[in-house]
Amino acid sequence: MEKKTQKAINKKITKTQDKEPVLDIKEKKIEITNKIDNKISKKTNLNKKKPEKSLVRRITNRAGRNSSGRITIRHRGGGSKTLYRIIDFKYDLINIPAEVIAIEYDPNRTAYIALIEYSNKKKEKRYIIAPNGLKTGDNVITSSKKVRANIGTRMSLKNMPLGTTVHNVELVAGKGAQLIRSAGTGASILSRDAGFTHLKMPSGEIRMIHDEAMATVGQVSNTSHNRKVYKKAGTKRHMGIRPTVRGKAMNPVDHPHGGGEGRQPIGLKHPKTPWGAPALGYKTRNKKKSSNNMIIKQRKRK
Repeated sequence: MEKKTQKAINKKITKTQDKEPVLDIKEKKIEITNKIDNKISKKTNLNKKKPEKSLVRRITNRAGRNSSGRITIRHRGGGSKTLYRIIDFKYDLINIPAEVIAIEYDPNRTAYIALIEYSNKKKEKRYIIAPNGLKTGDNVITSSKKVRANIGTRMSLKNMPLGTTVHNVELVAGKGAQLIRSAGTGASILSRDAGFTHLKMPSGEIRMIHDEAMATVGQVSNTSHNRKVYKKAGTKRHMGIRPTVRGKAMNPVDHPHGGGEGRQPIGLKHPKTPWGAPALGYKTRNKKKSSNNMIIKQRKRK
């Protein structure tokens, strides 16, 4: 019996020796997070690196307040600290090719950003909004002449072929990109007439923009942004978004929909904002706005 028990003990010892050393809980967590990060970077082709120091500045959290300290945007506040990446929307280095060094995540916008290095003497680095399909090692250029419309190439609208998908579009030539900058968006060039290019916007609106205005070829990156699922309330809190309370659940002093015993209807013919203005379908656009004559076809309304 003693010999059998001794053999069993020896077997247990050899088994424990063959096993790998047990990791701490912290080490296990680090391993899991690294695996997840690697999977994400493979899917999105993102480069896991710290942002370029020369192109970063600190921003203070205003929590939806204006210069006088009054809350102008509700449900803002908290969130994790972020550094602002300075994005080049003017593209003022013309006819100088640049190489894409990295595709990075930007916490301040929905699209990914690309770090590019120009081939001039200074080897200047800048951040631009990354088009879909752009990879590290690719070359981009801002051209004053007609060149091949590759992804990331920037030139005036008059030099682009019809049917091209564009983003980072200028409203006024030389002012910098103002239109079509969010994730997955892109406008298509329909036609040209009397010095203006007709663009079909992501909303379905058809708008005239001057031929001399610049635009970048391609669709904005992170096309799957609209399919992202936020699994818990804490994710939104990390983004600096606070909880939203329904007007119906408030008191009459706080909201036009408030009051009543139990679950009552709003008691109004049409819904209203917290300040009493009509909501849902009420047109707020100025009828005398100067840019109204640039809109050929209005966007479809729900």
